[in-house]
Amino acid sequence: MGRMHGGGLPWAGLSPTDRDMIEPAPIGPRATAAGWYASGLKAALGLPAVILAATFIGIGSVCAGFGMPLAWAMMATVLIWAGPAHLILVGGLGSGASWFAIALAVGLSSVRLLPMTMSLMPYLKAGSRRTPVLLACGHLVAISIWVEGLRLLPRVAPAGRIPFFLGLGTGYLCSATSATAMGYVLSGTIPHAFAAGLLFLTPIFFLLSLLTTARLLSDRLAIGAGFAGLLAASLLGDGLDLLWAGLGGGTLAYAAARLTSRKAVAE
Repeated sequence: MGRMHGGGLPWAGLSPTDRDMIEPAPIGPRATAAGWYASGLKAALGLPAVILAATFIGIGSVCAGFGMPLAWAMMATVLIWAGPAHLILVGGLGSGASWFAIALAVGLSSVRLLPMTMSLMPYLKAGSRRTPVLLACGHLVAISIWVEGLRLLPRVAPAGRIPFFLGLGTGYLCSATSATAMGYVLSGTIPHAFAAGLLFLTPIFFLLSLLTTARLLSDRLAIGAGFAGLLAASLLGDGLDLLWAGLGGGTLAYAAARLTSRKAVAE
């Protein structure tokens, strides 16, 4: 059999189910669902939660600046669970836009989370195929938990993945909601430039996590194509540079990885 693509890793190009047969699951077994849930909560006590909290401190400060009530700001964090969409909501309400326009903008902004959710589902379905449970897990998907989910879920026994993921998501959600309230209360003392800078921490962490956890050739190609595509698309000046870079770069990276995979198998 020919050499594998993706940097020579033996599991490159395999499905999550096939990878489970190759990769060990070093996160130890837990006797009950509560034990796995507690393990997920413990896993949430790390750098991603700190970065997430810092970002939502900035969001809480922005909410206070636009006059959104504290309860609404915290509820928006729980229900929307996405920083950019949260800011779209706050900005739309502050500018007097219609509810329909705001809801449409928030919904379109959150479409980017669909591929992340679908990439995690093969792992989560190994633990449960009940639709309400999977929908609850899907709601918790955001950038931070997506990165950590891809890193940790393959190391968790299939039976414990659902409660582990729910514990991980609950930990992140509590961190973000508490930080929203903290940023709201401290809004009068936080400089606007500093609050704006906090909003960039999650995207920066996301990018660095992608660079360090990229295993497959398609992952590396997508990152490179995204950077190159963003530079090229920004010259168009139509305001859709992120769309062109993401859609075009991702498609090119996928096609290139498929072509390389076929050549490797043929060899």
